[in-house]
Amino acid sequence: MELRANDLDPQATYKLLTGVVVPRPVAWVCTRSVHGLLNLAPFSAFTFVSTKPPLLGINIGRKAGQRKDTARNILDAGEYVVHICDEPLVEAVHDSAGEYPADVSEVQVLGLKTTPSVCISVPRIAAAPIAMECRRHQVIPFGATGAEFFVGEVLNFHVRDDLLAKGKIDSAALNPICRLAGPRYATLGRVISLRPLVQADKAVLDAGCA
Repeated sequence: MELRANDLDPQATYKLLTGVVVPRPVAWVCTRSVHGLLNLAPFSAFTFVSTKPPLLGINIGRKAGQRKDTARNILDAGEYVVHICDEPLVEAVHDSAGEYPADVSEVQVLGLKTTPSVCISVPRIAAAPIAMECRRHQVIPFGATGAEFFVGEVLNFHVRDDLLAKGKIDSAALNPICRLAGPRYATLGRVISLRPLVQADKAVLDAGCA
């Protein structure tokens, strides 16, 4: 089957891409409005873009042409927390994506406990196994629908004690949730471990390409 991109409207393209680009990590983003209200929402167009400084990138689209609460709060306050969640939090993550009025806090509706951050004023969700305190670094607009790529610098990492060993995250112990198309999520599943590539392997590859 062949689909011409020019024949697809934004909604059709969204449905297609969210089924193609899978699985996607979920950034559970906590922000604070100018009125002091905590907002919480998940975003799966998410990755890291730099290691020095550590920068995270999240694409945030618009709803009916208007910026979402998360985008507006980041632009206003410049601070936010990105959480990585495990399976016990999947229902809360999903429910936080609901259509709540701007004057309603998802944190309160879902009965989630928070704990203070260290470097920023926005608190973090206590139950999340990983939380990253971020400061807005850059916002880049993309496309014709008003989507914006929010890049934030991580100022502080919070990692549950059992997940970190020799500077590395134990992915199996974390068992992070990921997003598929529609209201569907998945966990890590089977992990395939291959041998590390060493210099000898590179030499073999180079010889094969000669």
